[in-house]
Amino acid sequence: MTRRYFGTDGIRGTVGQSPITPDFVLKLAHAVGRVLKRGESRPTVLIGKDTRISGYMLESAMEAGFNSAGVDVLLLGPVPTPAVAYLTRAQRASLGVVISASHNPFADNGIKFFNAQGAKLPDEWERAVEAALDEPPVWAESAALGKARRLDDAAGRYIEFCKSTFDKELSLKGMKLVVDAAHGAAYQIAPKVFHELGAEVIAIGCAPDGLNINQGVGATHPQALVDAVKAHGADLGIALDGDADRLQIVDPQGRLFNGDELLYLLADERLGRDEHVPGVVGTLMTNMAVEVALKAKGVPLVRAKVGDRYVLEELVQRRWLLGGEGSGHLLVLDQHTTGDGLVSALQVLQACVRSGKSVSELLAGLTLFPQTLLNVRIAPGSDWKNNARLVATQREVEAELGDNGRVLIRASGTEPLLRVMVEARDAAQALACAQRLVAAVSA
Repeated sequence: MTRRYFGTDGIRGTVGQSPITPDFVLKLAHAVGRVLKRGESRPTVLIGKDTRISGYMLESAMEAGFNSAGVDVLLLGPVPTPAVAYLTRAQRASLGVVISASHNPFADNGIKFFNAQGAKLPDEWERAVEAALDEPPVWAESAALGKARRLDDAAGRYIEFCKSTFDKELSLKGMKLVVDAAHGAAYQIAPKVFHELGAEVIAIGCAPDGLNINQGVGATHPQALVDAVKAHGADLGIALDGDADRLQIVDPQGRLFNGDELLYLLADERLGRDEHVPGVVGTLMTNMAVEVALKAKGVPLVRAKVGDRYVLEELVQRRWLLGGEGSGHLLVLDQHTTGDGLVSALQVLQACVRSGKSVSELLAGLTLFPQTLLNVRIAPGSDWKNNARLVATQREVEAELGDNGRVLIRASGTEPLLRVMVEARDAAQALACAQRLVAAVSA
């Protein structure tokens, strides 16, 4: 059965348009509650949210839906997505719910779920919920209705958890950090985490008004962080996205380090401490330079489909610990069950403090390959995989690149476009090869 509502990361859309409407969210929570009650008589669900104005409305609808099915609710208020994952596990709750559209603008919102272990739920569970949505509601009798209460110290508990992932023998004393929370879920939490570990903190993007989440700040708009780091003479800048599961880092020169580079840094730092790193999981888009550099150190890179969910699945299957995407979703599974921008930032800072080196110095041995990405429009439903000219051209290009580059051609999931990506050690060669492939599609 194909899923009608769930995408790769929960349910997301524009507020006021199906399915992000209060009536649907109430029905969804009721359906989820009924699915939960198949396994336990009195489930408890945690609900956290980011700072969007629509969060109030959707939180109320979700609370009513769960209570109507006989499910108790614990309200966390505005907290990062990974905080919900942690608190669900810590509170021994049945389920964690996040109301957030992550890096999207404020007019969007979404809903995602974590299981009792703080991990994302499988497709089968999502299909069971969608099937329950088609069934008529079964309202709990008055005496069996769920109750709701607020966990007043949710933020404080999560702050302590984040700090516990940083080596207790180390501190951030003497470091000046700019911390950008994207006017999002970590606006109160992120500055405190770094401050309580000893850093001098300059906070930006920490004044949400319900409408400004991700607006010109945060991991998706890093220029604000670049400017602030330079203006304050900071040692490092840390930017999160709206729900704080994504990370970007900026050095004093304004150099931005993406998720591919930070993933390599985390793996290399562990190797430098003689830790065993059996492998690292990236995605189809992970820069080839990371793969080459890790291979030189005897560490394989396995590529998952694009999306942190698929990176996590691959890590769990292989029982590996480190994975991530260029966008800044990083997974460190011996610290947390899900991607966490704050925990990832602390792992990077820990590497700097331990070594006495800057991020730039730690990454001196890695130079990303130039990458050209071109889009070419194709007819809807086009059988591009069997385009003989494209197949032949791709074979020629791959032979020319050899071990010094790679080709990735994939269809867009939302538009009738083919995305043609070529990486090579030489930028001009990457561009020329990508143009040849696009010409082959268009011919």
